[in-house]
Amino acid sequence: MATPGSRGLLHIYLTDHLAAAAGGVALARRVARSHRDADDAERLNELADAIAADRGALLDILRSLGMPPRRYKSMAVWAAEKAGRLKLNGRLISRSPLSDLVELETLRMAVEGKAAGWRTLLTAADRERGLDAGRLRTLLERAAAQSALLEELHAKAAGTVFREPAGTRSETVTSS
Repeated sequence: MATPGSRGLLHIYLTDHLAAAAGGVALARRVARSHRDADDAERLNELADAIAADRGALLDILRSLGMPPRRYKSMAVWAAEKAGRLKLNGRLISRSPLSDLVELETLRMAVEGKAAGWRTLLTAADRERGLDAGRLRTLLERAAAQSALLEELHAKAAGTVFREPAGTRSETVTSS
């Protein structure tokens, strides 16, 4: 079996990221819809729109390089995201507070993966005419802002999920 050259590997890399972006957009929209705090839900809606725009930027990059997207990969990740909703969260019917926490963690990992992709493309920008280094730097900065927002929301969710019940105090265990 022949191995693809550098350009073929770039195509595979980009279509893999595009597929992951499809799952990221779906997850971001679901997190925004299900979030309990109205102000945070609005921020998450804006984040979901930005993540969708980043997916669009990735599609533009593929087009600028003359590389067709591979829709079957995006469909497979979309289906996996839907299956990921079936998780054991301690509740059968209602949504668990753990769902918010885990979904924010998953979304943060997705944004970090996207940032890694933009950094990788920056390293290839001097060899590939279709890659605009300035645009990639802008996308990387946007990913950093998205990650910071998700970290803030994650800390808030963790505090909500694992707060102490009123009237109790946890004991600190020390070793001698």
